[in-house]
Amino acid sequence: MRKIIALLSSSTVLVSCSHNKLNTPSTVSEQVKLVSDQTVVTPPQEKLPAAHTISAEKVLQSDKYSEGIVFDRQGNFYFSQTKVGTITVVSPDGSSRIWAKVQGANGHKILPDGSHIVAAKNSVLQLDANGNTLKIIADRFNGKPLVYPNDISVDPQGGFYFTDSGDSNPQNPNGAVYYIDAAGKLNQVASGLAFANGIVLTPDRQRLFVSESNKNLVAVYNVLSPGKLGEKRVFALPVKQPGEIDNKPDGLCLDAAGNLYIAHYGTRHVEVLNSNGQLVRRYGSGNLTTSNCAFGGANLTSLFVTGGVETEAGQGGIFRLDLGVQGLDIRPRQPAITTTQKTY
Repeated sequence: MRKIIALLSSSTVLVSCSHNKLNTPSTVSEQVKLVSDQTVVTPPQEKLPAAHTISAEKVLQSDKYSEGIVFDRQGNFYFSQTKVGTITVVSPDGSSRIWAKVQGANGHKILPDGSHIVAAKNSVLQLDANGNTLKIIADRFNGKPLVYPNDISVDPQGGFYFTDSGDSNPQNPNGAVYYIDAAGKLNQVASGLAFANGIVLTPDRQRLFVSESNKNLVAVYNVLSPGKLGEKRVFALPVKQPGEIDNKPDGLCLDAAGNLYIAHYGTRHVEVLNSNGQLVRRYGSGNLTTSNCAFGGANLTSLFVTGGVETEAGQGGIFRLDLGVQGLDIRPRQPAITTTQKTY
């Protein structure tokens, strides 16, 4: 176990780890909305701080590219190092340890019973509160193996959605979205996506957002019922600027006001879209290859961002943006337990 230099809630810390009620109106355009730095808008009664007033503070540096950040109700946060297959837990006192070893660990969420679900290599796994594998929840659909499970969003009705990125060839858009219901039944709910990536369900369970990385867009689907989606609608994101190396939307999260935060891989930014799909802020993320984001800290008013400090081949970083805006609380509602765990 290593001791981080200072508490997460107040200052920058470093560690080397050895071992990723939104009321979106029905008037969202059916057409692609092109947005750029020149079309940033200020919504009415704006509470988001101006971009120039926010500095990304480094919380942690890891040996490898970081992903899949998630917070529990006790103030611990977990993050993945996909390339080395580890999940690290960082405690509120700043101590850290390898919590689990999961090949290809990526997106990660915590269930009310205290168990964890993790997108992993060719599968989605369920782990107990101590990081021990309980079971493989899914590794194939209709007899065909999953390719690259990437990220997860929990449905409060008992199931969850996850993305399978497919391969990275833009000419072969074989990414998909799946839903696993409370009984453990797996169903494909969207397909033909060019690298399906980040995913988030709105708290009213009416809309599902999915990053389609190789098209530089975020798709939105109306949720007709749990595990049944309407047609895909899209809006685009800014193109890369000088000093940026790519423009692929990755992880997603929401704040309590319904704004959508997008970890924009290759741009060193997190974009914020309002409920109309308009770009309202571009915050510096600290990481060039920004991968994921989640609200944490006191009152969930800080945005934590994972990724690679520079290219994905180098070291990872977790940065904190003290926005003063409350994030949507997706932490499990019940205390974690370590004995009888729910299994799918």
